[in-house]
Amino acid sequence: TVTRDERIAAVQKLLDAAREVVSARAFIAPAIVESTGLSREGVELALTEHVEVDATPGDVAALVDRAGDHPEVRVILSANVFVGALRALALARAAAPRVWVRPSRRDPTFARALVSAAKDDAITLVDELDPASVSEGVIHVYGRDDTIADVRAKARVPVVGHASGMGVAWVPPDADIAAAARALARDVVPFDQRGCLSPRMALVCGEERASELAQRLHDELEALSASVPRGPLPSEERAASGRYVATMTYACSVLVGSQHAVGLGPLGAPLVLPPVYRHVHVAPCRDAEHARELTRPFERAVISVGAHSREAAGQIAPAWARRAELGRMQRPQLDGPVDLRVG
Repeated sequence: TVTRDERIAAVQKLLDAAREVVSARAFIAPAIVESTGLSREGVELALTEHVEVDATPGDVAALVDRAGDHPEVRVILSANVFVGALRALALARAAAPRVWVRPSRRDPTFARALVSAAKDDAITLVDELDPASVSEGVIHVYGRDDTIADVRAKARVPVVGHASGMGVAWVPPDADIAAAARALARDVVPFDQRGCLSPRMALVCGEERASELAQRLHDELEALSASVPRGPLPSEERAASGRYVATMTYACSVLVGSQHAVGLGPLGAPLVLPPVYRHVHVAPCRDAEHARELTRPFERAVISVGAHSREAAGQIAPAWARRAELGRMQRPQLDGPVDLRVG
């Protein structure tokens, strides 16, 4: 039997390894740029500001208590947010004395560096992981819904799926518009908006305030594109961007920057889900109840809600969603899964 203190110590060992990897990031950053498609500055931002190396003892204890208890855990990682490997490994190691991890085939660099630095004999890297061959423990799989469904169809053990999702911003009447735009831009830029916490829609109380937020967000994203450029836009995403811009040009208005687009919908109109790679849909609403009504069609996909305070975020957040201050949506506490829809 592994004690709680031993599990906490194992997670702390991973945190120490993460600090070592971040300190020596110059050795792995070029490979991450190549595999992720992020800019060099985008990788630097991710490694210096979005690896949870400052987790508190309380965070780690909460993560251990949420992790479960299993003899073995197999981990199948996705490629969208490469720093997510730390949380995935921490959850697995907190749950079991034996862990096998298959890094993302497209982006294995950070996960491999983390395991190497941890020097934990309980964690084994594998190039392949056949769900049908696993006879004990559980499988943690990160990725799209179809990826999780495929693993579940083959597995003979329980599968814990960490699926795709998105973030939503809420700007109530008492929020400062300029501060909200500035903070929201800082949440959009990391990982080029490909993470499950990345805000893709902003609900703003009042039509004039929504219009002001859209303009200010456009200006903030344009300024950030100089210091943290977007990575190259894949052809599929370029086409999706074109469709969104065309839709919003017809429906109401859109502000197109050098590396982003901010759409502004009319009051009461259904929300339009924009593509990733720095596209944000701004929607005016009457109040928090109206905001909840507008987001209901997307509710199950919402993993995080950001506002000027966590209390304000709770005004429209689904019960399972993380509440965050704007500007910190992409910096969740290391206190369990990012996706609290997961049991």
